[in-house]
Amino acid sequence: MDIRELDLRASATLGDVIAKVRLDQLRLPTPCDDWTLHGLIRHQVSDNLGFVAAANGVTDDILAWDAGRLGDDPLAAYNEAADAMAKAFADDVVLDRSLQIREFGFFPGSMALSMHVTDCVVHGWDVAQSIGVPYSPDLDLVEHALGVAAFIPTGADPNERPRSAFAPIIKIADDAAPLDRLLGLVGRRP
Repeated sequence: MDIRELDLRASATLGDVIAKVRLDQLRLPTPCDDWTLHGLIRHQVSDNLGFVAAANGVTDDILAWDAGRLGDDPLAAYNEAADAMAKAFADDVVLDRSLQIREFGFFPGSMALSMHVTDCVVHGWDVAQSIGVPYSPDLDLVEHALGVAAFIPTGADPNERPRSAFAPIIKIADDAAPLDRLLGLVGRRP
């Protein structure tokens, strides 16, 4: 399957959870240390805009990854940024292009999208946990994210922390459900 299709579905799955957030819930804590629900959704909007900048050849502007604003409609802000990202990756050439992804380094566009799928699946769970709604992403999205998460620096080693996108690993049983194993790899307690 084309990674862009997986990414569109992961983005839509996260959008479906964000659609359930009420404005009075934006100050709720999340499983992400130091982020409220507002901060987490803003992170997703900002990351989408950062991926757009990367796909368009921006290489050394870390501020591009912090440009998201929610205004008074977080879902509209998220959907607008997700649509811009889908358009930025529509051309096949972007999948092979080397893109600078935040401070993490340069990756082929296809790998960048795999990282984004992982981010959407994990943060969809975070949002769902914060507002107390069920979360059941498609198994193929979870399995894809699980494969990517296995290669993400864990942050357990102090030398890795600057490159770690998530919290240190939490040990989860090998026979646990794929989503639970993914969550453990990114420092969540399912």
